[in-house]
Amino acid sequence: MMKKYIIHTLVILNMCACSQRDQWYQVDDYPAVKKMDVHVHIETDRDFFVEKATADNFRLINVSLEYTEGWDDVYGKFAYGLRQHKQSPEVVDMVTAFAVSDWDSPNWEKKVLSWLDSCFEAGAVGVKVWKNIGMVSRDTSGNLIFIDDVRFDPIFNHIQANDKVLMGHLGEPKNCWLPLEEMTTNNDRRYYGNHPEYHMYLQPDMPSHEELTARRDRMLEKHPYLKFVGAHLGSLEYDVDELASRLDRFPNMAVDLAARMGQVFYQTAQDREKVRDFFIQYQDRVMYATDLSDNGERTKEQLHQGMQENWRRDWDFFVMDNEMSSTLIDDPFQGLKLPKEVVDKIFYQNAVRWFELEE
Repeated sequence: MMKKYIIHTLVILNMCACSQRDQWYQVDDYPAVKKMDVHVHIETDRDFFVEKATADNFRLINVSLEYTEGWDDVYGKFAYGLRQHKQSPEVVDMVTAFAVSDWDSPNWEKKVLSWLDSCFEAGAVGVKVWKNIGMVSRDTSGNLIFIDDVRFDPIFNHIQANDKVLMGHLGEPKNCWLPLEEMTTNNDRRYYGNHPEYHMYLQPDMPSHEELTARRDRMLEKHPYLKFVGAHLGSLEYDVDELASRLDRFPNMAVDLAARMGQVFYQTAQDREKVRDFFIQYQDRVMYATDLSDNGERTKEQLHQGMQENWRRDWDFFVMDNEMSSTLIDDPFQGLKLPKEVVDKIFYQNAVRWFELEE
């Protein structure tokens, strides 16, 4: 009788152990799990980025934008993405962009719509608007162009009518409006130290973080059925409660994590359970992204090392609960150890659903 009891107990323990393994990923599961980075910038013809993504079981969304050269930026960056997509259609999808450098031209709207149609026909799954809207670009009278301007309405209606996603990098981290010594993350401190032109603390005549966020929100109010992905945690990276309130308010809004893991780590060091609860509650609204790039300057080894460090660090953070450290912040923090189904959504399934990708 005792022997049967021992065997029965061992079976139950084995079943419990299997159940635990089924519920959580381990660090070593990384290569086998399908993943997607929905925000990268490949601006070269070489395939080193795609090679590493393929080896690590990643799909990519290559994102275009208007930077400093107007339409030349848009055309050139999309051309790189299109070539990568044609070479590796199973790995690379594309988000296009449009320029506002000719904002006051009477043909601007027609030009934008025609360009977007050509991109959609080529396979683009979305359209990116960048922080130059609201922070840099001006009309011929010298006024800043804002995202809630009525001239954008036909463009956003067209994106919605074509069932594409609008991706918006609108505004900057709240750290941007603080002096360097008060910023919460080391990466922000480095970035704005090197790019004072975007450091709004030094430019008090420019719009506040609150104004840019409010204008973004007014745009979303005007277009409640437009699928919107707030790049960089929707520029609400400083507080998961604030981000949650926007996701509650705008059901067609999701966010990506690109270049904001430092703020996630910082909040986790302050209140891990609040951050973990956020990712579980909004597991359908968050997509993994990094903002990693390749412009052809780094060696293959340097590029792959940077990709490896970012991707593995973030995977470990989401699947493990050990103490971690990162150069992005000063304090240690504990991994979130999210359930498998949550990890799968953040790292893959949400992107497939929001961007309507073929699997």
